[in-house]
Amino acid sequence: MPQPVDPRILGVTVAGGAIGVLARALVLDPVTDPTAVPWVTLGINVVGSLILGVVVGWLDDRRPVLRSFLGTGIMGGFTTYSAFAVATALWVTTPWLAAGLAAASVIAGVIGAIVGLFIGRRIADRPGEVEYPEDAE
Repeated sequence: MPQPVDPRILGVTVAGGAIGVLARALVLDPVTDPTAVPWVTLGINVVGSLILGVVVGWLDDRRPVLRSFLGTGIMGGFTTYSAFAVATALWVTTPWLAAGLAAASVIAGVIGAIVGLFIGRRIADRPGEVEYPEDAE
């Protein structure tokens, strides 16, 4: 049976998502060269992965409302898999470049998240702890 959704968590997640989408739009708005958009999107996703790692490492399973607002909300709205997928798909005429962009996005995003977790755990003074998926709430 699915667990009921906490209206506070839902509300802060939606509000955070709106802030994250606005932040992404503000970063992308000044970009006038269409060929630069995929690279800026890559940067957004890597920075977002890093910051999400910091949030998860710092808050861990404490402060679920703040974690939902900052992590799922703001960073979920700021980063964008769909824009990355479309940018990659638009480069089908240059398959090696498209594959390189896709690989760079995934690899750099994972590295950013790992570094962010390390930083967040240092902030929380929990440097050696690992949160396994089955333990996460």
